[in-house]
Amino acid sequence: MKKCFAILLLMLGTTSSWATGTVDIGKDLFVTVATGGTSGVYYPIGGAVANVLSSELGIDTSVQATGASVENINLLKAGKAEIAIVMADAVAQAYDGSGAFEGKEPIKNLRGLTALYPNFVQVVTTSKTGITSIKDLAGKHVGVGAPGSGVELNARLILEAYGLSYDDIKQDYLSYSEAIDQIKNGMIDAAFVTSGVPNSTVIDLSVSHDTIVLPIDGEAMAYLKEKYPFFSSGTIPGGTYRQKEDVKTATITNLLLISDSLSEDAAYQITKALFENLETLYGAHNAAKNISLPTVADGMPIPFHPGTEKYFKEVGALK
Repeated sequence: MKKCFAILLLMLGTTSSWATGTVDIGKDLFVTVATGGTSGVYYPIGGAVANVLSSELGIDTSVQATGASVENINLLKAGKAEIAIVMADAVAQAYDGSGAFEGKEPIKNLRGLTALYPNFVQVVTTSKTGITSIKDLAGKHVGVGAPGSGVELNARLILEAYGLSYDDIKQDYLSYSEAIDQIKNGMIDAAFVTSGVPNSTVIDLSVSHDTIVLPIDGEAMAYLKEKYPFFSSGTIPGGTYRQKEDVKTATITNLLLISDSLSEDAAYQITKALFENLETLYGAHNAAKNISLPTVADGMPIPFHPGTEKYFKEVGALK
């Protein structure tokens, strides 16, 4: 009788866990979170994501510093990462096989987890260069982002909006920190730093140099919105980098993606854990404070993972 009662309790416990979505997924699951360079915003936010999964679900995690968006997409495709932070323009192009991914097989195993925060296209220079507009970059040495980064993808598009291309500049493929160091040393004239605001490397530049962030507005902004709908208008507040005035620029949403190889239950629990522990993410970087249930679908050009979608529908974030 006691044996039967024990078996019954075990069955009830198992049923209860299944019904409430608390199945232990941490035992056999290892999650690599692909981020970006250690000086950018992706890395600390990715680290916070990993911390939540580890502390709340018992999942073994690894945070991988990368060249960011394009590399992260390829890591997801190859099964070498389960979660990644990627810019929306790179996601749209990879999923459709267009732009930087033209001529390649569309990458269809990408699934959305949530929108994160807007990336601001920050084209940075100093007053001593005499550069005051994007058009002035012609003939100049310009840092266009690390190889395989979303920064490098949108650098091409921003130049295009102003009638320029790499044929008109002397491009250098540099990370944020490398580019800022080379601006300081006079080795390059300007750099694309597409990230959340503020960016620590640009703050560092502004301490020792009269820093200018070039505006992206007017006809060029209208062109970007029409041809590449993942762009939106944004404003960098005056004083962010010791500049007196607000700066109008282009923004692109950063997304958190998840591999379609994860089960529906795993994706559900991961999404639930993250949104029940947003304060941990908020503490990683000021940009993370944009993450919220009402904005989960902002700029998302691909389908959500079924497990993620299930959670968002339960809490009313999706219909």
